[in-house]
Amino acid sequence: MTVPERFAAAARDERPDLAHLCLLIGARADPALDGDAADAAQIELDRLAGLLPHGLCTPLDWAVALHRVLGAGHGFHGTPGDYQRLSSSLLQEVLQRRRGLPILLSVVWIEVARRAGAPVYGVALPGHFAVGIGEPDGEHVLVDPFDRGRLMSAADAQLLAEGAESFTPADPLDVVQRILNNIRVWAAPRPEHRAVQLWALDLTLLLPRHPAKLRYERAQLLVAMGDFLGGAAEMESYAEVIGTFDPESASAIRLRARSARAHLN
Repeated sequence: MTVPERFAAAARDERPDLAHLCLLIGARADPALDGDAADAAQIELDRLAGLLPHGLCTPLDWAVALHRVLGAGHGFHGTPGDYQRLSSSLLQEVLQRRRGLPILLSVVWIEVARRAGAPVYGVALPGHFAVGIGEPDGEHVLVDPFDRGRLMSAADAQLLAEGAESFTPADPLDVVQRILNNIRVWAAPRPEHRAVQLWALDLTLLLPRHPAKLRYERAQLLVAMGDFLGGAAEMESYAEVIGTFDPESASAIRLRARSARAHLN
């Protein structure tokens, strides 16, 4: 099967595997990151989990141990410059470089801790991504893998959450969609990386749930890449979807589709 086919199948598993889906994103970005490279990444996650001490009980114990192994011991962290690199969104590269975006570093924390038996989950704050350890509605701590696993205070979390009072565990598919969105946002202002924006969109559209408006974004991107027929067809398909509840927007999109086809005359 192709990488997109494998991604679609993995996304529809009863219990989607976060690490596997992230590794498939890396494989779509660079075929060299598939196969042996993906296997090596899984082995590295297992190895790191094996370095955590036995007998950890409290959320704080787990947080301290993860910081010692991942943040202090192996140097996993992020810097502002990492936002400028596609590799910061690819799990294989993050495991090798030990640098990445907050969400990818959080995936490392989650997958290492999960393998070791910790009660761990992702926390998708509006302005950041963090990791929760413990019971979301009981005893728990929040850590910031971007800052080497620093314990976050309640004030830190509230500030990033813009006043939210609870921190619901992030669903694995929502984490994957947020990673793909980061890739699209990285690629969008870079015309030389339109192909990256396109495959990130295509993977997002393979997820069981996604914003319908992404189909229109894909149509516009195809037109920008010179595929006027493909873009026009996508626009007309999207116009059909929204026509029943937003006929005015649907009419405008159909006009843009006709304009795209006019480029072929």
